[in-house]
Amino acid sequence: MMQFPAFRGFFGTAKGPTAFMPIWENLSMPGFEALQQQTRTVILPLGSVEEHGPHLPLGTDTFHALEVARRAAALTPVVVAPPVFYGMCRSTREHPGTLSISGDTLRALLLDLGREFYRVGLRNLVFISGHAGGTHISAIIEAGEQLLTELPEARVAVVNILELLREVLRERPDLVQTKGDSHAGEVETAVMLAAYPDLVKGTAPEEWPSFPKYVLVRDKRRYWPGGVWGNPAPASAAQGEEILQAEALSLSKLISTLDEMAAG
Repeated sequence: MMQFPAFRGFFGTAKGPTAFMPIWENLSMPGFEALQQQTRTVILPLGSVEEHGPHLPLGTDTFHALEVARRAAALTPVVVAPPVFYGMCRSTREHPGTLSISGDTLRALLLDLGREFYRVGLRNLVFISGHAGGTHISAIIEAGEQLLTELPEARVAVVNILELLREVLRERPDLVQTKGDSHAGEVETAVMLAAYPDLVKGTAPEEWPSFPKYVLVRDKRRYWPGGVWGNPAPASAAQGEEILQAEALSLSKLISTLDEMAAG
């Protein structure tokens, strides 16, 4: 039985139960060839380089997606591709540290990667995004639809991690206290405390954006100065662990569904 090397996080070793993982960039050529015999599914974690309040790292969205992908890989045979850190950030673009790319760039990158995944024999393409911005998700879906048109045996899933969380909360409504929590609040703080505690710098005040309805604004920080959407205060590492486990289980069930579609 082949063992995979331990995944080293971008800022040290990520915590969690996944000591040996099929992480693409850690595999050798023979290791990848062996993995090709076990699975035809690839998970591509996507996120953003984006402010997450004064207490969470700029890579939080990507770290979240990557951690869920790694944990899903412990439950079902898949390969986890190197993550894409860059995404489309609209409402946070003026906050310090945020980097945004265009929809055209994101779509082009995903099309190239999807074609390459397919070329090496992977047929189930799972794009999981820790960044849930509407324009960002739309660009991923558009790329996925084009890949379906181009690649006759491909099956594509686009997973918005916010929607994945909502599925979890329908089963476990007690898991999160803050209603409407969305960005750098209770959920993301808990997730980072569980997976990358060394990167969490305390907490932050509760905050809710005050953007005017329907109106596009230039000075976005005026309406959202602190960059938090929710309340980080109730977050705990134990809570984050439960969230991550539940999200990974939901993702693994989706992968099983793709496998069944392929078999059918």
